[in-house]
Amino acid sequence: MRLLLNPLFRFSTAYVGSQTSLKTGFSSQILPFHLRKMLHYKMEERGQPNTLDYRIYFKTSEGKYISPFHDIPLFAGDDQTMFNMVVEIPRWTNAKMEIATKDPLNPIKQDVKKGKLRYVANVFPHRGYIWNYGALPQTWEDPSHKDNDTKCCGDNDPIDVCDIGSKVCSVGEVIQVKVLGILAMIDEGETDWKIIAIDVQDKDAPNINSLDDVRKLKPGYLESTVNWLKRYKVPYGKPENQFAFNGEFKDKDYAVEVIKSTHQYWKALTHKQTDGGAINCKNVSVCNSPFQCSEEEACSIVQSAPAFGKSGTLPEEVDKWHFLPK
Repeated sequence: MRLLLNPLFRFSTAYVGSQTSLKTGFSSQILPFHLRKMLHYKMEERGQPNTLDYRIYFKTSEGKYISPFHDIPLFAGDDQTMFNMVVEIPRWTNAKMEIATKDPLNPIKQDVKKGKLRYVANVFPHRGYIWNYGALPQTWEDPSHKDNDTKCCGDNDPIDVCDIGSKVCSVGEVIQVKVLGILAMIDEGETDWKIIAIDVQDKDAPNINSLDDVRKLKPGYLESTVNWLKRYKVPYGKPENQFAFNGEFKDKDYAVEVIKSTHQYWKALTHKQTDGGAINCKNVSVCNSPFQCSEEEACSIVQSAPAFGKSGTLPEEVDKWHFLPK
């Protein structure tokens, strides 16, 4: 076992307003900037990094294990304009880390394709991911729901987020973001929304409140985002990804409505009002959820995972640059 602590704050934080259904008894404090209750999280590594058994579990400051998918609140305030984001992949890194939706307590693990750990290719001129990439907790893109605009069903995952802030985050860090817009990627026939957001603690956050602000203060970033998402699978023989709305971004109001709809799908999922298939809904705090488990059961799940060990070797492909025709 090894605890992962945020090197700056020595814990990850999330904010929650008074409407939260969490019943965790976290300590709280009033912050001058946000005036919100602050929830602290720590991460615990299990298994060997860069191997198939590696997992990162989440726990509260009191040592209670939780699911980052189900137990971290979506909204980071009563006005529902700020959101908690779970960082899965820090900017400039290649390992395709993600919330394990089918594992009990949904730890972060590395995605696997054909029995091998998945790494995103470096498509010139980029190195790895070009944003901090992650997910909004308590959201779910329902694979049985066909979106009226994209005409495709959801991809069966929490909704994805691209944080365009300056800080390079850590895997498992929980940050608070404000939403700026959304892109509708179509990945192998499924709707795969990409939220564009910025960490509220970022130095540029006060001046970036819309996509137009991004275009003014970070010129080229949105265009590079579309290009990156369109081509990142091409080095592995896949076709370019497609987009609804001709690849145009929708504004923050549209984005927030999409987020709220995926939150409703998640509620139905965790209350057994829809068929979640292999999705694991085990949680410790979702009110009236039939999947709620005890703290003792949650602890036994983590304790049964392999102990933290020596890191595996990174494959040479991680450093390879791919040059694609324009």
